[in-house]
Amino acid sequence: MKEELLKVAVEEAKKGIANKDGGPFGAVITDSNDNIISVGHNMVLESEDPTNHAEIVAIRNACKKLHTSDLTGYKLYSTCEPCPMCLSAIIWSNIDKIYYGSSRNAADKIGFRDKDIYDYLANKNNIISKEKVTLKECDDLIYNYQGEMY
Repeated sequence: MKEELLKVAVEEAKKGIANKDGGPFGAVITDSNDNIISVGHNMVLESEDPTNHAEIVAIRNACKKLHTSDLTGYKLYSTCEPCPMCLSAIIWSNIDKIYYGSSRNAADKIGFRDKDIYDYLANKNNIISKEKVTLKECDDLIYNYQGEMY
């Protein structure tokens, strides 16, 4: 069944490639019984939004369909190992399991920058600088927040 669901993700990626929507990536989200809830393909070029990766599109579609931001109990099938941004979104959405086809090393070999981001997170490069600025109002927002946690 895993292979069949990955094939659905491959077909979704092919649609995106044919439409010139974005890169060669597709994703499928299923419930615990492997019923398809949503699909998505890379939409970065079409939307001019660098965050519009296949996994993000599939998560947005699933959340909208289910009227929730919590995908506990759901699984994601992706044509490629998720990049750090998508992996973070998957974790934030509480998806329980990821199945993927190609590796992040394969994506790196054709020019995608996943390795640079993984290396940055491991303090192996300095592709972006960051600086902490102390501002009480920022801390107040965090420490005084009483809203719903997600």
